[in-house]
Amino acid sequence: MGTVGRQSPTVSVILPYQETKGQEAVDLYNETENEAIEWQSALLYDVMGVDDDGLWVHQKFGYSVPRRNGKSEVALGRCLWGLKNGERIMYTAHRAMTSHKIWERLDRMCAKAGIVVESSIKAFGKEHLYTENGGVIEFRTRTSTGGLGEGYDLLIIDEAQEYTPDQETSLKYTVTDSENPQTIMLGTPPTAISAGTVFPKYRKTVLSGAGFESGWAEWSVPDMSDPKDSELWYETNPSLGSFLKERAIRAEIGDDETDFNIQRLGLWLKYNQKSAISRNEWEALKVDSLPDLKGQLYVGVKFGHDSANASVSLAVKTASDSVFIETLDCRSVRDGVEWITAFIRSADVRDVVVDGDAGKTILAETMKKLGLKEPHIVKPADVITASALFEQSIASGSICHKGQPALTRVVTNCEHRRIGSGGGFGYNSILAGADISLLESAVLAHWACKEAKETKKQSVSY
Repeated sequence: MGTVGRQSPTVSVILPYQETKGQEAVDLYNETENEAIEWQSALLYDVMGVDDDGLWVHQKFGYSVPRRNGKSEVALGRCLWGLKNGERIMYTAHRAMTSHKIWERLDRMCAKAGIVVESSIKAFGKEHLYTENGGVIEFRTRTSTGGLGEGYDLLIIDEAQEYTPDQETSLKYTVTDSENPQTIMLGTPPTAISAGTVFPKYRKTVLSGAGFESGWAEWSVPDMSDPKDSELWYETNPSLGSFLKERAIRAEIGDDETDFNIQRLGLWLKYNQKSAISRNEWEALKVDSLPDLKGQLYVGVKFGHDSANASVSLAVKTASDSVFIETLDCRSVRDGVEWITAFIRSADVRDVVVDGDAGKTILAETMKKLGLKEPHIVKPADVITASALFEQSIASGSICHKGQPALTRVVTNCEHRRIGSGGGFGYNSILAGADISLLESAVLAHWACKEAKETKKQSVSY
């Protein structure tokens, strides 16, 4: 085991460059309060690589480093260079305290680096530094409207795990007019309480090779790992052995292994913790063997919003009065509805509920021609009721399932889709490639089964 943490990223995408302004930034930083660690210097080299025209090779650069490793020092080095060279900079953070502390640090660092500050405002939420050579840095707490109408050369997104799409919409155009723009995002992998989706989406885009003039670096483990494995501490914490000590990390180990993996080992979860239905909730309802079932089947059919697929799910009551649900299939609408009606004819089905403009009328007409019981075509009010009932049943534990991978993937990566103005909701997928119609068909089948009144046998007495 080494005495210092790994100095190179465990995962990175760095575009090739021949020259860099990184050494200039490192020299400025080293004139201030601290000396840049090897990994910080190397990252500044990559962030500040330039092409033959002196333009940034990476118009966008994101990096993820576990907590308390000094990730903000890289951004501070970049800001010092920018102020020295007359750039206009916007530094944003999720919390007002974060941006205020960065302002305090940078104000002191400028003086030690020989950068003359003509104006320094410390008012909370309106902090700024103006230098004598035209350099400007303004600090803001992110909102959905902050930054509109203003122009900068460099945009820094600190605490990027909290960076939301509406904030991105208001900020990303602030560097459009610059002749040499750059945006830098820094943070940690999102936790269960993180609100942002921009950072993980950007990471996925760059790592897939689809990024445009974009770079990425991270220190991370690829999968859930043992928090007590100190070898992994050194692999994922580049400042361990310098100002970050083993003793401090050891004290962080607790009952929540997932949180430790995210915040200390840099784990990027393969499922989304911000799902409206959590993985833990869903997996708690899984049964290993088929329960005792009673009564007839209820079928939920959902033709997707994008008119591409149709999903069919089944629900049936159990002997313990829970509802067992299972997805039958998800097929292209080009396959028609015959596969759906074939199943309905062959199974002991009591009711069919259907939603989706792409095929609900065709299915209803086909069932009528075949002499099948007319399906119930749902209204928006039905979807609202069905969705609320589904989550109530999850909370009460009155749903069970067999853990089908496709259904689990969609259920644990969903968000509420607002319906109407009264707080009603349906679902959207927050995972690329996951068809939300799988979940929606299960919700409809569950609703039909749950709301059905049991047929009572007539008794005659004398």
